[in-house]
Amino acid sequence: MKYMATYDLMETIRNTNEWMGASARAIASYPAVAMWPGPGMEMLRAWGEVTERSFARMVTKPDWGIDSVPAEDGKDHVIMVRKVVEKPFGDLVHFCAVGRAERKRKVLLVAPMSGHYATLLRKTVMSLLPDCEVYTTDWHNARDIPVSEGKFDVEDYTLYLSEFMKEMGPDTHVIAVCQPVPLTLAATAYLAEQDPDAQPRSLTLIGGPVDPEANHTEVTDFGRSVTMGQLEETMIQQVGFKYPGVGRMVYPGLLQLASFISMNSEMHSNAFQKQIMAVTKGEASEHDKHNVFYDEYLAVMDMTAEFYLSTVDRIFKKREIATNSFTVEGHPVDFGKITTVAVKIVEGENDDISAPGQCLAALPLLTGLPESKKASHLEPGAGHYGIFAGKSWRNNIRPLVIDFIDANSEPVKPAAKRTKKIAAVK
Repeated sequence: MKYMATYDLMETIRNTNEWMGASARAIASYPAVAMWPGPGMEMLRAWGEVTERSFARMVTKPDWGIDSVPAEDGKDHVIMVRKVVEKPFGDLVHFCAVGRAERKRKVLLVAPMSGHYATLLRKTVMSLLPDCEVYTTDWHNARDIPVSEGKFDVEDYTLYLSEFMKEMGPDTHVIAVCQPVPLTLAATAYLAEQDPDAQPRSLTLIGGPVDPEANHTEVTDFGRSVTMGQLEETMIQQVGFKYPGVGRMVYPGLLQLASFISMNSEMHSNAFQKQIMAVTKGEASEHDKHNVFYDEYLAVMDMTAEFYLSTVDRIFKKREIATNSFTVEGHPVDFGKITTVAVKIVEGENDDISAPGQCLAALPLLTGLPESKKASHLEPGAGHYGIFAGKSWRNNIRPLVIDFIDANSEPVKPAAKRTKKIAAVK
């Protein structure tokens, strides 16, 4: 599998399906077709429209699409996405509300690098913007990164997070979602020893695999059932000539997407059949529920081979985080060194990706942290997506996270009284 031809074959199949959809839509839209009315051509046009859109989204990075945020002054303030730190494999970006008073809560939202872009957290960002200064990690698609930029594995990821935390300063509150949870914990422990003053004030860890063996899921079962050699031979491919990262070894986003869909193939099949019928009847729209969801879900990115393989090997198989044996550049990372950073765990009762218990396993590792700085929440009935972007997040979890941030923020000092009179303006 580790060949350019395999990667290019997948891209060729995707491109062909996009072309077939576009062709079907165009053919069924000719005015002459209307001379022989019938449902067949309308269904062909609808199939073509849905197919073309779906396969085109697979290689398109979504926009953040956050135009403005309301404020207490009654105005909507324009949002500008500004790069604070630019690095080859990912940037630290800030969602600036132009003209709005700066919020005292400064939040770093750590996005997953698990096949989707950081825009998967769009709704999470939108929900935090009214009350916080929101920063997030914006990971790059590995296919677009030249081989000359070198490797990127779990240790490099950890060092990136450490650098981002240093840049933002000690008044930061970090929220990590899913895949980056164990590495965010490792980055904090690394700072606790290397640069204690750069540690954030709090960590909120949402649905991540700190200890995959704490509660098995299909994901953990897969990780245990295959060898690293099998993974490398079957999952790793070489970026083809179409992209700047030509020659880089990656775990392709299209392969990851196929895995996602296969886990709930019947649900996805029914969703697309319903959408084709909706388009046929003229009941679909550009921003209907189906398109909003699948425009994001189908947009996938490649991961570097070394990041994917080291994640499976060191996080899932060897359980280096769970056993407190993780190292960064040869330096042991000791979670017991975290003594001042408040940590809150959030899990979903029905999470089938990181099941309850996997994330909670972080708290026993924090042997140097007082119990008063540890907290946890299990959201009843919530699945994986719901604990960071769904109704459970909006109605229940987000208020708890905001309260946790406030409880672990530095009290605002009263302004010092002025001792000098200000001269009147003539």
